[in-house]
Amino acid sequence: MEALIPVINKLQDVFNTVGADIIQLPQIAVVGTQSSGKSSVLESLVGRDLLPRGTGVVTRRPLILQLVHVDPGDAQKSDDGRGEEWGKFLHTKNQIFTDFDEIRQEIENETERVSGNNKGISDEPIHLKIFSPHVVNLTLVDLPGITKVPVGDQPKDIEIQIRDLILKHISNPNCIILAVTAANTDMATSEALKVAREVDPDGRRTLAVVTKLDLMDAGTDAMDVLMGRVIPVKLGIIGVVNRSQLDINNKKSVADSIRDEHAFLQKKYPSLATRNGTKYLARTLNRLLMHHIRDCLPELKTRINVLAAQYQSLLNSYGEPVEDQSATLLQLITKFATEYCNTIEGTAKYIETAELCGGARICYIFHETFGRTLESVDPLGGLSTIDILTAIRNATGPRPSLFVPEVSFELLVKKQVKRLEEPSLRCVELVHEEMQRIIQHCSNYSTQELQRFPKLHEAIVEVVTSLLRKRLPITNEMVHNLVAIELAYINTKHPDFADACGVMNNNIEEQRRNRMRELPASVPRDKSVGKGPAVVPGEPPVAGADMVGAKAPAVGPQPEQDGTGNWRGMLKKGEDAPSSGPGSPLKGAVNLLDVPVPVARKLSSREQRDCEVIERLIKSYFLIVRKNIQDSVPKAVMHFLVNHVKDSLQSELVGQLYKSGLLNDLLTESEDMAQRRKEAADMLQALQKASQVIAEIRETHLW
Repeated sequence: MEALIPVINKLQDVFNTVGADIIQLPQIAVVGTQSSGKSSVLESLVGRDLLPRGTGVVTRRPLILQLVHVDPGDAQKSDDGRGEEWGKFLHTKNQIFTDFDEIRQEIENETERVSGNNKGISDEPIHLKIFSPHVVNLTLVDLPGITKVPVGDQPKDIEIQIRDLILKHISNPNCIILAVTAANTDMATSEALKVAREVDPDGRRTLAVVTKLDLMDAGTDAMDVLMGRVIPVKLGIIGVVNRSQLDINNKKSVADSIRDEHAFLQKKYPSLATRNGTKYLARTLNRLLMHHIRDCLPELKTRINVLAAQYQSLLNSYGEPVEDQSATLLQLITKFATEYCNTIEGTAKYIETAELCGGARICYIFHETFGRTLESVDPLGGLSTIDILTAIRNATGPRPSLFVPEVSFELLVKKQVKRLEEPSLRCVELVHEEMQRIIQHCSNYSTQELQRFPKLHEAIVEVVTSLLRKRLPITNEMVHNLVAIELAYINTKHPDFADACGVMNNNIEEQRRNRMRELPASVPRDKSVGKGPAVVPGEPPVAGADMVGAKAPAVGPQPEQDGTGNWRGMLKKGEDAPSSGPGSPLKGAVNLLDVPVPVARKLSSREQRDCEVIERLIKSYFLIVRKNIQDSVPKAVMHFLVNHVKDSLQSELVGQLYKSGLLNDLLTESEDMAQRRKEAADMLQALQKASQVIAEIRETHLW
């Protein structure tokens, strides 16, 4: 099982080559406050001085430190002069560092290159591998120390920045948290343990390290803390002794420090000496990491396989580099035209689930939007009873009419039928808009290959838009003609209209008979009395037999009629009627054009009956025409717009775009497409290598 850690290191190397952080590999993150001894713990594990030191925030970028154990014999056999121990940075490629002072200087230089020299921090990690026969296989992450108050030119939100950076790393469920706390501080106030508990409340992956055991106050010890009596930690609490700043200044080696640490533990904590110290910490971390890797590998393998499938699909969507331009262009044009037509027919591969699209939306426009709009049009909307009565009188001219004039019916019904044209044209507009939306739908979901060639995509959109724009006025003209056809000839012999008229005539005849039965017996039913007109009870006198009113309705008191049949109301008040003798001048004549237009009065029974007849006829005929329009407009739109575009789309695209002079321009990839294809290919290759590494673990029974 010892070989599991090199496997993880190999996986880390694989993903480092593509600069990816999509796989959360098992590792150990070191968390603690400033000056808690984090750097000293890491250097003790490495056995060499390699980390920058100073005051304030020194670690300003995460340092991913991979410790790789090599056999002493293999290290001595190397012929490249690298010696027994060496280091390599990811950003310096294959450059080998044998001087650990140079490693420290490179860490400082790389930190300032990205984070600047103003004590700011960055979440971009530095990758360092240390090869040595004196280390155990570990992967450690050194994080910036927790701070509370900005010092000097540090950013004001430095505490929040560092906290977010620490949480980003330790939130990884595959990460073991190494919480470092100084022994000369109260364990109950440990910021490292507090942050660790936020992401690991059960403590299943937290190991506590107590540093500076030799700096505790006289008369006190850390026995209770190390035994877990103060704050229990499931993975344990390990105490270590760091080098002091004086030891570092005097160049005291790490090996000497570890030897002094062992002597101190034997003297101060003899019963706990074997379970504390740097060497025990290294072995414990190695063991915990191996067991953690073993538990994480099944999920890690699944994650790698899922990502490999996703990147394979992504790479397929980017397509292969174009070799045969003519064939590629024709294939893309054909695919777009096919998907466009399939979206209308409802057989597209990608079905929209959020809203109606394509043919389904066109159907909704025809039968829901357009149909309900027509049904909401009132057959008598905009027509008042006075309007109908005025139309009847205007149609009779100067002569009284015995019957309701047919011309008035035609004039009024044409006015109502004309109101159907606007919703019909709006229906055409809605279908046109939906066919425009289908273009975008096909571009986004159906033919992702078009995203590779933005100029080709723009050209296709322009050709289809132009075709739709060209068909729009033709379709509008046809719909306009459908309404014009209905207006051109009012077919009163239409079977449905004739049936309605027959029923209406029977009702009117029945009503007339009922009224005749109610007349007094002294009044003749078929002849007028004397020379005056026949008078029906409840109706005002009418000039002329069965006349529909001799004049327009008047407002206010009706004019009086004298015995000679003249209308005194035509004259100004206080003036006599003009003499009718020859040569007698007209005095006080009234200009009839100045009489205000009547607006309301109580209609006679005859007038009410005539208006009802016209209203019923208009409504009956309007419903017939509305039914025709509701049926014929969708058919016209389908024939002149939808079906025509479907049938001619591919030929139009080929004719406009399939030209040798346009091939290079249309098939020019977007600037970032080649880069994205390369990144996807590299990532897929890395995932495939990672999958092979895990497969090797199974074969060697390391899992």
